Amino acid sequence: MFKSILPKEYSFFDFFEQHAGVIIRTCHELKFLAEGNGSMIDIVQRIEDLEHEADDVTHRCIDALHRTFITPIDRSDIHLLIKRLDDIVDSIDSATRRISLYDISSIRPEAKKLAEILVQCSETIEQALKGLRNMKHSESIIEKCRIIHDLEEKGDEVLRSALIRLFKEDDSVLIIKWKEIFQRLEKAVDRCEDVANIIEGVVISSS
Repeated sequence: MFKSILPKEYSFFDFFEQHAGVIIRTCHELKFLAEGNGSMIDIVQRIEDLEHEADDVTHRCIDALHRTFITPIDRSDIHLLIKRLDDIVDSIDSATRRISLYDISSIRPEAKKLAEILVQCSETIEQALKGLRNMKHSESIIEKCRIIHDLEEKGDEVLRSALIRLFKEDDSVLIIKWKEIFQRLEKAVDRCEDVANIIEGVVISSS
């Protein structure tokens, strides 16, 4: 009874949407890198800066969660959602750092495909998150989540094709380098699906 008359803190939706905006920018930077648009050093640095920006949003969200008594959705969902959003940027940052560290001069076509998938995932995530503010359009939110699931399946297919083609190479060092990069990019796509799963759970719990 006491909880029901207390106001809920809705700033968590602001944190989600801010983080989604950082993810979109990060994915576009990754796409620029994969397409060879601009200086690799500059792009990698911008992605690193975005990773710090994402961390800041995450920390502010978790801090607000510790200080808030009544939340608009389940506390555990808020915590897990912001962490999984942050994992997307972390995985992309990890991949691009290795591209720079390994002095990769030619980006493989599968990396470009994964970058394109991540751009689509990030933009769809933002749309789904904005829908959480108003559950009246729950079907639309669920549809956005289905799109992300389909994109994750495409990401799995791209990774399989990439590894098959990669293991045909004679250069074992190149195989090790690109296998690591591909796995981190695919992990970013997996985390996008994790976000979709959490959003679906929130919608179902609220229905």
